[in-house]
Amino acid sequence: MKAVIALGANLNNPKENLDIAIALLREATDVLKVSTYYTTKPVGGPAQPDYVNAVCILESELPALDLLSLLHGIEKSLDRQRNEHWGPRTIDLDLIQYGSILSKSDELQLPHPRAHERQFVLEPWLEIDPDAILLTQGRIIELLAELPKSS
Repeated sequence: MKAVIALGANLNNPKENLDIAIALLREATDVLKVSTYYTTKPVGGPAQPDYVNAVCILESELPALDLLSLLHGIEKSLDRQRNEHWGPRTIDLDLIQYGSILSKSDELQLPHPRAHERQFVLEPWLEIDPDAILLTQGRIIELLAELPKSS
């Protein structure tokens, strides 16, 4: 099943952390496409360094919660700390969409509830899948056009 994963990091060596996370995803899944890396300003949270963000599309047959556990395991291996909501991090892996699964459980919300508001998700996703559709929200190109322009 096709999965869309958003990656972000802004501590230690963010680009290297994304490289490692993608390598680990390649070991466990079939990574089909990876966007270029984007440098973005933090959204919400405390003052912190800029982020390096990317999106990858992969193929997996894992159940959704198992794929989420894989993502959390990769975060743990890269010393992800969850000390502060929207705080700085060594790595962040978000499951944005997984096939046509819709979920509003406490463990997993699909599609990601804020993906349609995040340029740092939509822009790299559009780069690697120009015809992408975010379930329940619409075409990525249209969602991106509706966002306020960042300076």
